[in-house]
Amino acid sequence: MVPERDTVRERTLAGATAASRPRTRLDQPGVPRHRILPEYDPEAFGRFSERIARFLGTGRFLVWMTAAIVLWVAWNSLAPRDLRFDEYPFIFLTLMLSLQASYAAPLILLAQNRQDDRDRVNLEQDRKQNERSIADTEYLTREIAALRIGLGEVATRDWIRSELQDMVKEMEERQNGHRHDPVVFPAERSRGRDADDR
Repeated sequence: MVPERDTVRERTLAGATAASRPRTRLDQPGVPRHRILPEYDPEAFGRFSERIARFLGTGRFLVWMTAAIVLWVAWNSLAPRDLRFDEYPFIFLTLMLSLQASYAAPLILLAQNRQDDRDRVNLEQDRKQNERSIADTEYLTREIAALRIGLGEVATRDWIRSELQDMVKEMEERQNGHRHDPVVFPAERSRGRDADDR
């Protein structure tokens, strides 16, 4: 026991001790850290990017974009030289269009990624629902097979109807006098015949 205590003391002297480390309480929330970059809600940003991506994929956007470019070119070509802000090669227009494209592409990709995530969740739910449906179908199939096996030994409606019709015919024959033996059951009738035959 004594050598173990010495090794523990040597380790605490050589390394950091618990007293030198700051204690953190696990039963209380931590102090929020100061961040340099601004925080944003990813869901809100994702919804915003999806709205922009939907708008970029419409004909209305193409019409507005075409009208803005036509007005830009017409103003910088036909207006007096003092009022023109972008001369003939339209470098500023090219810069604005490339800036719009550089923002549109990531927004569209972000919207597609969110849609892929939703599709993945929907497919997983559909797969689980299909598995439950298959399990339910197999269970019902086994139950129906068990019922058919059980019903094989039960009198069916058609069998009872045919037996009743036979009994009615037999009773009518007795009333009409065609048959004189008072035997109702076929087993008794066969015994009587056997006795007569002997």
